[in-house]
Amino acid sequence: QAFLWVTSTLSMAVFRHCFVLEDLVGEMKKQSPDLNFGPLQPDGRIAVQGSFPALRALREFLLVKAKSLPEGDKREGKSLPEGDKREGKSQQRPRRRLQEHRGAVEMRNSPREAHRDEQVLVLDTDIYHYMRCFYPKTLQANGVVISAVPEGDITTLCIQSAAGRRAGAAQGLRAKKTIENCSVELQKILRKERICLRGQSRAEQQRCRQLCQRLQPRYPAVLLCPSDSHVDVVGTSADVFGFTEDVKR
Repeated sequence: QAFLWVTSTLSMAVFRHCFVLEDLVGEMKKQSPDLNFGPLQPDGRIAVQGSFPALRALREFLLVKAKSLPEGDKREGKSLPEGDKREGKSQQRPRRRLQEHRGAVEMRNSPREAHRDEQVLVLDTDIYHYMRCFYPKTLQANGVVISAVPEGDITTLCIQSAAGRRAGAAQGLRAKKTIENCSVELQKILRKERICLRGQSRAEQQRCRQLCQRLQPRYPAVLLCPSDSHVDVVGTSADVFGFTEDVKR
């Protein structure tokens, strides 16, 4: 599995009263030529596939459009879900994340920015764990507090700068950019292979986990993410292939 492709389901219903949805989708396609768009559904939903950076750019484009909506639509709590990296998942959590992101964007443009600045960044959870393990300094910066909220395949980072300091806003933006750049580079090189434990006896599962732990020192740049049903192996293509082949042998 490569970290280069994301599936997101967007709800365009919030724009229905102000835009012709078909025209808006056409504008989105021109704005984001690297994304693949599915058919527009009668309820206003549309599936979009592409890279994390391309989807982030599309999200920013739609947030600008959303700000032009009448206040009545905003008060009704309608919003665009950001989506998830798997189809068919509940849209409740992505919708909440987008609302938080939109609040952060509005805060950056408000007079309160001088007193407190907050950046929100959404990462692939495996990318976040790999970064935390092998690039911990990326998630540390002077004058900011970085907190993470993992939600399945997606992890939301909240980057808060010190209150009452103008320099804090710049520090928060720099921290966000550093993390974002690292995430993009890791997306290019990392792969994930899943070693499934389903159907094995408890003793066989334990033996497989112990074997993975014994092999890990041979592959110091590999991250193991064990769970009850599987062990995920995250690393470069060469490391992941070598590790999983050793496990099979």
